[in-house]
Amino acid sequence: MKYSCIAIDDEPLALKQLADYIEKTPFLILKASCLSANEAMEIMESQAIDILFVDINMPGLNGMDFVKSLSEKYQVVFTTAYSEFAVESYKVDAADYLLKPIAYADFLTSANKVNEKLKDNPVSIENNTIDHFFVKADGKHVSIKFDQIAFIESLSEYVKIHLLNGERVITYMRLKYLEAALPAHQFMRIHRSYIINLNEIKAVEKARVLLNNNSYISIGEQYKPELKRFLEGNFL
Repeated sequence: MKYSCIAIDDEPLALKQLADYIEKTPFLILKASCLSANEAMEIMESQAIDILFVDINMPGLNGMDFVKSLSEKYQVVFTTAYSEFAVESYKVDAADYLLKPIAYADFLTSANKVNEKLKDNPVSIENNTIDHFFVKADGKHVSIKFDQIAFIESLSEYVKIHLLNGERVITYMRLKYLEAALPAHQFMRIHRSYIINLNEIKAVEKARVLLNNNSYISIGEQYKPELKRFLEGNFL
């Protein structure tokens, strides 16, 4: 499996080196090279990103504060010329910390470390003919039927699966991986933090969806066109 990356560094030469390293690593895909954290945030609003390679010491919004500001969990590898940031980087649960100048061997070691973390995906859906899947929760494998799900909520590095009977199952994973595994004809992501069961829609308002269990789910701006197409395709 390949993972999408962003390289962020205010120094053009350092940024080019990071981009080159990402492009020569088989399981990484470079989505953007950014000279600032603000530029990266714009990219992340419209594209699914797995890994951030971020310089810490940048003008304006520095790399550490940028990572702290993110509402969604990403794998982060900090890059910097200053070793005193090492302790702080681990406080924000960074995957790794690389000191400049960075050799490709060191970069690859970090990339492999992140790769191992991302491969530990707790959802298992073997084929598109089954009606359920398994997740790891509370120390066991829990079976969940598609038709039991009302909606799914992102909790940073966890997801909370809200069932129609009122139960909730929390498992360690990112929402995007569950989104990719669920049948697209039945589930749709309508917000950065929510996937809904399309069969459970009771009504759609301008900025939110009402489900049959009376839950209101906000609709994110970037997800409105796809939801609109679904609704138009199901009008009588």
